[in-house]
Amino acid sequence: MIKPILQNESFLDDVRNTTPDQLHLWWLGQSGYLIRWQGHHLLLDPYLSDSLTKKYANTNKPHVRMTERVIAPEQLNFVDVVTSSHNHTDHLDGETLIPLSQANPTLRVIVPRANINFAAERLQVAPEQLTPIRVDDAPLEIDPFSFEAIPSAHESIEQDEHNDHRFIGLVIKIDKWTIYHSGDCVPYDGLAERLKKWKIDLALLPINGRDQSRGVAGNFNATEAVALAKEIGAGLVIPCHYEMFEFNTVSTEGFIHTAKEMNQPYRVLRCGERLR
Repeated sequence: MIKPILQNESFLDDVRNTTPDQLHLWWLGQSGYLIRWQGHHLLLDPYLSDSLTKKYANTNKPHVRMTERVIAPEQLNFVDVVTSSHNHTDHLDGETLIPLSQANPTLRVIVPRANINFAAERLQVAPEQLTPIRVDDAPLEIDPFSFEAIPSAHESIEQDEHNDHRFIGLVIKIDKWTIYHSGDCVPYDGLAERLKKWKIDLALLPINGRDQSRGVAGNFNATEAVALAKEIGAGLVIPCHYEMFEFNTVSTEGFIHTAKEMNQPYRVLRCGERLR
C-alpha cells in the first residue's frame, strides 16, 4: 500500500504546528481535504474508513484500498465544519462522519438540500442537525468560511422534485482566497461560465475519468480538469480522486504533462501532504 507522507501523530503534529496567519490545506485521499485558517478547521468530503472495502468484499466490484488511511476521524477533535458534495459513500461516509461528529459536538455538517433526509439517516441524526446548502442561494456563512453551491454533473445533473441538485460543487471563500471543490463532476455546458463569477485561486478537481467497465459514475479526466482550470483562470489546480481504490484510479503523469503543455500552474500532492 501507498503510505501517506504524513500519518497519525506526525499528521496531527503538522496540523498543530502550522502558522495561524497562513492558509494550509492537506490532501486526505480521494476527494478529501483538511483546511486550516487562523485556528479554524474545515473538512471537505472526507473518507477516512474502510467501509467501502468491507461493503464490496467478495463481490464483482471489490474496492481494494491503495493508500493507507491518513488519520482516524475520531482523532480530528478540532474540526468546525465538514462538507459532503453528494451521497456516494466516499463523499458521505457514516464510518467517518459519525465518529467525527462525536469528537466534535458543535460540528456543522453541510450537505446538499436534496440529500438532507438521506444524509440524516446515514449519519443517524435528525435532519435538523444538518446544514443544507442549495445552488444559487445566498452564501452560507460559517465564520471564517463562506460557501456557495454550484451544480456538478456525475455524470449528469440530477435534481429532486423541488429542483434541488443532488450533486454539487462548492466555492469557498476564506479571507482573501477562493477555493473551488467540484466534488464528483464531468464537464457540462455552462460550468466554466458559472465559475468565472469568481476569481478561483485553487481548483480541487478529480482526474480519474470515465470508464464504463468500472461500473461506477465517472469524473473529469486529466485533460478536462486542466482545461477547466485554464478556462476559469485558476491560480493553481490540484488533482484528486485517484490512488484510493485499485479499480478506479489513474496515473498523474497525463495530468502533469497536460498542465505543463497548457501552461496551467498545478501542484500534485501526496496523500497526507500539506499545501501552504
